[in-house]
Amino acid sequence: MGSITGSSTEEIDAPIEQVWEVVTDVLGAPEWQGGLKDVEELERDAEGHVTLAETSSDAKVRTLKSTVRFAYDGPTRVEWRQEKGEMKSVEGSWELDDLGDGRTRATYRLEVELGRMLGMVIRGPLVDVLRGQLVSARAKELKQHVEGG
Repeated sequence: MGSITGSSTEEIDAPIEQVWEVVTDVLGAPEWQGGLKDVEELERDAEGHVTLAETSSDAKVRTLKSTVRFAYDGPTRVEWRQEKGEMKSVEGSWELDDLGDGRTRATYRLEVELGRMLGMVIRGPLVDVLRGQLVSARAKELKQHVEGG
């Protein structure tokens, strides 16, 4: 079975509260996260955070849908796990560290098990392309969105 795993980290010229606001805006993520086509809210918690959403992601060979559960431990960690979807499993997180002086370190982690059927379609160089799109670029996209926006 194929897997896509990895992490990326960037230091961002913005306070942790500002970065937290961006990473917890699940519905706004498709505006700045490459490959994420759509996020539809299914549930919210008492604080107003999206806790369950259906996502559509561009996997190059086709669009993949997942129902994803989010958990928040603000302002330093948001994590998610696929509850239902076309991939065998998906787990990810953002971890934020306050560096002081209005700077934040953001680390993105993702672990995807494609499963037997998708693993037959998504393999070889395509796995590396998707890893670049879904993992390696993510922290840099966040930095550009926060600092540029």
